[in-house]
Amino acid sequence: MSQPSVLLLRTAGTNCDEETRFAFERAGATVEAVHVRRLGEAPALLDAHAILVLPGGFSYGDDLGSGVVLAHEITRRLAEPFARFVERGGLAIGICNGFQVLVKTGLLPGPSYRSESNQSAIRNSQSAIATADWAATLTFNDSQRFEDRWVRLEVAESSSPFLTGQAGRHVTFPVAHGEGKFVARDKATLQRIVDSRQVAFRYAGANGAKPQYPENPNGSQADIAGITDETGRVLGLMPHPERHALPWQHPRWTREGLAEDGEGMFLFRNAVTFARS
Repeated sequence: MSQPSVLLLRTAGTNCDEETRFAFERAGATVEAVHVRRLGEAPALLDAHAILVLPGGFSYGDDLGSGVVLAHEITRRLAEPFARFVERGGLAIGICNGFQVLVKTGLLPGPSYRSESNQSAIRNSQSAIATADWAATLTFNDSQRFEDRWVRLEVAESSSPFLTGQAGRHVTFPVAHGEGKFVARDKATLQRIVDSRQVAFRYAGANGAKPQYPENPNGSQADIAGITDETGRVLGLMPHPERHALPWQHPRWTREGLAEDGEGMFLFRNAVTFARS
């Protein structure tokens, strides 16, 4: 596959689709933007793509909570196609609002985190997940304000194809969210995510110190900025790598020199390389 194909899922309120398209095309992929209702009518469209992306924005205005309405649409109409997509080896990434959607569909941290009673409900109905049974969520920032700033991140040790060769690296991406605080259902769930090496990114302080506000801009548990599912092929993160695809998007580029790529491009290049293989 010389040019892997990306399905970019959009809906009312999506507003980072063009930046995300640009980053994937720059990495060597082709991108098809598809409205969620069109995909609901023709879920076989997923079969033609190697990568699925849920970009940032404010889907449906986040009127019922961040990503809730789009997550409900997906779980009601697309749960099985999404599950098959991952099972066949597809890659999926959710950025900011896309991350919020993925945790509220149960795709993150993964199907095995659902309670037994909830898994039984899924087997016996068309509703894919009960919102009360989320294993994790993204909720209001501790600052009680919208956070729009650049943050320093550490790439965690992971088997995810998105992060190949990047463990321990520090990068800077911007965040822009009001509900970005990662919270697990309970201590055991949080520990399982950590022990299973599903943490993808952590907010990082200066000189290795534990990050404080605003280094951790939202108060996320364990300083988590992004996680994967058990396979590593589904990734969600709150910061925006697509907004640092070009080196001169960083506010300090004139002081730090002009690199070939912005620091966010490795995610898109790694995804395309994996899809080609």
